[in-house]
Amino acid sequence: MTRRTQLSFLAAIGLSVAAAAQTPSIFQGADLTLGEKLIAEHKCTACHQRKVGGDGSAIYRPQGRINAPGVLRGMVEQCNTELNLSLFPEEVTAIAAVLNRDHYRFR
Repeated sequence: MTRRTQLSFLAAIGLSVAAAAQTPSIFQGADLTLGEKLIAEHKCTACHQRKVGGDGSAIYRPQGRINAPGVLRGMVEQCNTELNLSLFPEEVTAIAAVLNRDHYRFR
């Protein structure tokens, strides 16, 4: 490897480690691609639009009620239960991890 290639490789590893360190432990290893697929498959956005209007994003910050990663995962589990989606625990976590990445950004 050339010196430049080595530095690029080390920089990429450093960025990956930094990103993982900023992800809450509850979401470590979550399958974000699966979470995105499940959000689309179960039409979460359309349901949120019906509940709160607009583009549905107002549901993500209901007066600070969702204030920790575990609470976020619990809310996704609540949707799973109320809507009888039959999601497995790792699927609930995957969805919550996507919501954290896109809306909450808990660290």
